[in-house]
Amino acid sequence: MSPSSSPKFKNPRARHNFQGRTGSITGVGAYVPTRVLTNSDLEKMVDTSDEWITTRTGIKERRIAAADEFTSDMASKAAQRAMKAAGVTGEQIDLIIVATITPDMVFPSTACLVQQKIGARRAAAFDLEAACSGFIYGLEIAQQFIMSQTYDTVLVIGAEKLSSIVDWKDRNTCVLFGDGAGAAILQNRANSHGLLTAVMGADGDKSDLLYMPGGGSRCPASMESVSGRLHFLRMEGKETFKHAVQAMVKAAKETLRRCEVNISQVKCIIPHQANRRIIDAVGERLGATPGQLFVNLDRYGNTSAASVAIALDEAVNSGRIQRGELILLVVFGGGLTWGAALIEW
Repeated sequence: MSPSSSPKFKNPRARHNFQGRTGSITGVGAYVPTRVLTNSDLEKMVDTSDEWITTRTGIKERRIAAADEFTSDMASKAAQRAMKAAGVTGEQIDLIIVATITPDMVFPSTACLVQQKIGARRAAAFDLEAACSGFIYGLEIAQQFIMSQTYDTVLVIGAEKLSSIVDWKDRNTCVLFGDGAGAAILQNRANSHGLLTAVMGADGDKSDLLYMPGGGSRCPASMESVSGRLHFLRMEGKETFKHAVQAMVKAAKETLRRCEVNISQVKCIIPHQANRRIIDAVGERLGATPGQLFVNLDRYGNTSAASVAIALDEAVNSGRIQRGELILLVVFGGGLTWGAALIEW
């Protein structure tokens, strides 16, 4: 049976008639640094407590990259694990997309550095910046290249070294973030819908809720910008929380509506791992059961673009997801950006 004629779930992409080609995830991989920074450790660094962090965020610990460990290093390790799972070599990869807000440098792209590290000499490569929504944006872009028959094998990575842009004197933000990377190989797979649909959105009117003022053309590095601590991220927590819940719920519902799927048919929901209260609020408004939600926030904190990618790898490798089951990814990040994707595994 061809992918476009499968009766299980509606695939809105079938109407495009790209010879039935869709993008399926054929391998996943993740990497997190070895150093663990616990809430107890943070108590010694800023005026906070394990109880305060846990009750407000659900985070108990996070991973912190070594001084000589960069975003491209973590991305490459996650990529190699995804490649092994998919049975793909570097020479077979046609395109590398790295979603990150913490590139090794402004240019060249982190994707080009990854290309060299994994031996993907044939691959085109570029970065995309959609903050915490980057991995879903990357999956959708990869899907389009596969559907149009431009490429056959695409590597999508979400990777962040957020510890390099966190203000360790700001107790409201430094407790939230961690480092890590997750990756996925996308290919056309016979008799599978793969990525059924994706919803993406943005609202630049609220760009000042979560941002880093320094480092770009508006505010290049200077003695004043460094002394003013402008090269660290800033966040308006309460407003970000409110818009995160609203946007994630709306995107998830639209994704399910397009595919004529009820939330009860989804085996695993992987939300952006930013805050346990956000995750619970989104799950409640979607009518999800606690058993449907996959949460690893307590161990890794918010890893931005790597968040759902790391969680997806853990969900797959722990046996939470089996072939043919539905996965719902839903994200929210600075920009503001948001998105959701429904995947038939």
